[in-house]
Amino acid sequence: MWTRPYGQTGEDVSIIGFGGMRFDNPADIDGNAEIVHYAYEKGINYFDTAPGYGNQKSESIMGAAFKQMDRQKILVSTKSNAATPGALRKDLETSLKRMGVEVIDFFHIWWVTTLEAWRQRVDGGAVAEAVKAKEEGLIKHLAISSHLPGEQLGEVLTEGPLEGVLLGYCAINFPYRQAAVELAGRRGMGVVTMNPLGGGLIPQNAGRFDFIRTPDDDTVVTAALRFNVSNPNVTCALVGVTSKDHVDQAVAAVENFQPYDAEHIASIRENILEAFDGLCTGCGYCLPCPEGIDVPKMMDAYNLLALKDAEAAKDRLKYHWTLSPAEASACSQCGVCEERCTQHLPIRDRLKEIAELADE
Repeated sequence: MWTRPYGQTGEDVSIIGFGGMRFDNPADIDGNAEIVHYAYEKGINYFDTAPGYGNQKSESIMGAAFKQMDRQKILVSTKSNAATPGALRKDLETSLKRMGVEVIDFFHIWWVTTLEAWRQRVDGGAVAEAVKAKEEGLIKHLAISSHLPGEQLGEVLTEGPLEGVLLGYCAINFPYRQAAVELAGRRGMGVVTMNPLGGGLIPQNAGRFDFIRTPDDDTVVTAALRFNVSNPNVTCALVGVTSKDHVDQAVAAVENFQPYDAEHIASIRENILEAFDGLCTGCGYCLPCPEGIDVPKMMDAYNLLALKDAEAAKDRLKYHWTLSPAEASACSQCGVCEERCTQHLPIRDRLKEIAELADE
């Protein structure tokens, strides 16, 4: 596994990182830890998790796996969305205990979806507490997990004591994320990307997204990962792993790979701008809904509707999520979900469209 330097930190990070958000059965600590360890054996050294991932089991899974690894050869990444010093310190201490480590290599100020959210972390004292923990040796590098537009992210990066950024970036949304990635790169920061497979949308609709492949790419998964790491500003692409096969696929995708040329990137961009504007990547930050609507699942179905397949959208709700389109009609149009949405999608209008499927 080849590596890239994480900004100016002196850390060399595997180009593929292990994302600990999507374990199929988080309660199976040992079984999932075996998958994590397998990734380590395949050369992955960056392991990303968070307190709430996997029904609060992800950090414990990582901890079980880390016991079988050389701590000097791995980089541990976790997060806190706390706005106060006490809450952030509690999150940090809990993470350290769960994972059985003495220091977090990359600790992220998490879920920064607006400038106001960043101000809350600064004014509330959470950022200062993270800096203090770094001075104490509990945190090695401080980063931010953000979905802010490029200009706003730049405002944060110029004032914050940050060494890197974690953000959503994939072949679907890159025209809307490119400015932020380039900005972080210019500032000499590490850039780790989440959802390189579009939250699963790309492999689940392989035929529709076949245009991202070159003749040398065996699958759209390979193409999506290669697209991500073709950007020289990207340090590491996080893959949400649920099996050893996922590890093998990701590792194989970047072996002996030469980055895509500008012509192919431009072709992908043209296709995206023409046909795929604003597909939901399922980050879940829109929750909770005051009316109890499971918005990410509704938006997952809407993605299929946007791909001109109403029947597939209804089947997705019925057979995959055990939901009815009629449940979307409970939307009160309060707009809370749109305020939280990292992609600034028109969720209320889309819920109306989903609800209308109940009458078809």
